[in-house]
Amino acid sequence: MKAAVFHGPHQPLTIEDVEIDRPRGREVIVRTVASGVCHSDLHFVDGLYPLQAPAILGHEAAGIVEEVGDQVTYVKPGDHVICCLSVFCGHCEMCVSGRPNLCRAPSRQRSADMPPKLTWNGTPVVQFANLGSYAEKMLLHENAIVKIREDMPLAAAALIGCGVTTGVGAVLNTAKMEPGASVAVFGCGGVGLAAIQGARIGGARMIIAVDTVESKLAKAKELGATHVVDASSRDPVEAIREISGGGVEYSFEAIGLKRAAEQAFECLAIGGTATIIGMIPVGQKVELDGPSFLQEKRIQGSSMGSNRFLKDMPRYVDFYMQGRLKLDEMITRTGRLEDVNEAFRAMKAGEVARTVLLFD
Repeated sequence: MKAAVFHGPHQPLTIEDVEIDRPRGREVIVRTVASGVCHSDLHFVDGLYPLQAPAILGHEAAGIVEEVGDQVTYVKPGDHVICCLSVFCGHCEMCVSGRPNLCRAPSRQRSADMPPKLTWNGTPVVQFANLGSYAEKMLLHENAIVKIREDMPLAAAALIGCGVTTGVGAVLNTAKMEPGASVAVFGCGGVGLAAIQGARIGGARMIIAVDTVESKLAKAKELGATHVVDASSRDPVEAIREISGGGVEYSFEAIGLKRAAEQAFECLAIGGTATIIGMIPVGQKVELDGPSFLQEKRIQGSSMGSNRFLKDMPRYVDFYMQGRLKLDEMITRTGRLEDVNEAFRAMKAGEVARTVLLFD
């Protein structure tokens, strides 16, 4: 199969022929139909997070089941699925306590005495996030996929695999925003736009979008923001306090920047909660004003929108089919696998909300 291979940070991905093993036990082969290009992958390309090479990046995908292992009971060939990096075992402490997105059990992966799933020139290839969707096919554990209705367009469904589940889930699952709340979202890329839509779907009365790119702020208003703040021309904390009358009840950082995380905390009203969604680079520390905690202001992290993806993703599909969740509007460009490096460039330049790679 063709795949875009990661050779190390600050190097372009190259299109290579990669060998894929057959599915064993509870594994399935999914033919990739669409893969979103997510900012999380860019962190590894830019060397902000470590990753062993060679590897196949990509983790926001939808496709069609092509082959199943002899222990698979959940899906069959021909089923349409969304893939999710929150691969769960179903029996660890996190899974049984209702937090499968935090599962880290090794049973989700092949044991050392089994052949590698993927090889390139005889060398094992790392499957990023247990998915590796910048490839024509993916060899996955059945607990990495969810069946969806077949009338759902797979290009839009791919966004649900990461960005939408992360952003919408951060609002509805992690923060548990109540209807009528005031919200600020820092960053209007794919995840931030999803958080804005999560706030709209959840009934927020005020949604303030913060970014430095005019086109992204325009898209934020299209998808549900009631106010926008251009952080390149004014202090976003002061602007948010002015618009909201003292601070917002909920804020969300969807960039992965230390300063933006601090600003998300600083713009809170008394008793407010800041949720950090973005991947702040390894080694960086977030500094907060100590006395603010006496006002019961809180800051928390969110991993993949605190998802229960077998439950959440079909709901998001229904939201889309009902016209309540706008996904087509989040796709700025489409391309082929060979366009992956250009997609990264466009993302870094702020030209796109999401690029989706389409496969034959």
